[in-house]
Amino acid sequence: MREIVLDTETTGIDPAQGHRIIEIGALEIVNQTPTGAQLHLYINPEREVEAGALEVHGLSNEFLEDKPLFADIVDEFLEFIGESSMVIHNAPFDMGFINSELKRLGREELPMSRATDTLTMARRKFPGAQANLNALCRRFDIDNSHRDLHGALVDADLLASVYLELLGGRQRNLSLEPDKTARKTDDKGPDGQAEGFVLQADASRFDRPHEASDAEKAAHLAFLEKLQDPVWNR
Repeated sequence: MREIVLDTETTGIDPAQGHRIIEIGALEIVNQTPTGAQLHLYINPEREVEAGALEVHGLSNEFLEDKPLFADIVDEFLEFIGESSMVIHNAPFDMGFINSELKRLGREELPMSRATDTLTMARRKFPGAQANLNALCRRFDIDNSHRDLHGALVDADLLASVYLELLGGRQRNLSLEPDKTARKTDDKGPDGQAEGFVLQADASRFDRPHEASDAEKAAHLAFLEKLQDPVWNR
């Protein structure tokens, strides 16, 4: 499944007051794994950046004055996101700005149903706790020491790691064994009494799209020969 992790920086906080997007950072993940494909754009907003916003992202009017307009990059942006779902922290904010820019150009707006809001995910998972990006990086031990100021691509990259953790991490539990579920049974135990319930492994958790190759099997056997009493041989 292809998703786009996305972040924007803006001239202010409200597109209804004429504020504009000045930076877009987006990266592609497939099956919750970054592919390396990314899009990073600076945009001339055709207006002044508010002082409060400048303190957040550090993108000055002078820096942005020679950058392309949103009209110049809109096709590149839309082509990159395609029909994929978007993963955004505080999605109503970014989607509001994106749709304001699209509406300004007479383009079709993007439905909110295409956005997964990680802020909502975090608040549901950790009610009452701080749910901003820095707090979530601390919670999940994600290195954000390079985030001196907000930056769209830096934040999108951090958000991709946070999103994975909110989904449960690369390994959803600490056990290397298949998940087990209780199954009712009428089987008799050694004492002749009904067992009641037994644990049954969920084999679907270990489905592989392909069998290990001969080379992989040979490498595994060679590795086992170097170990003393490996668990694989028990």
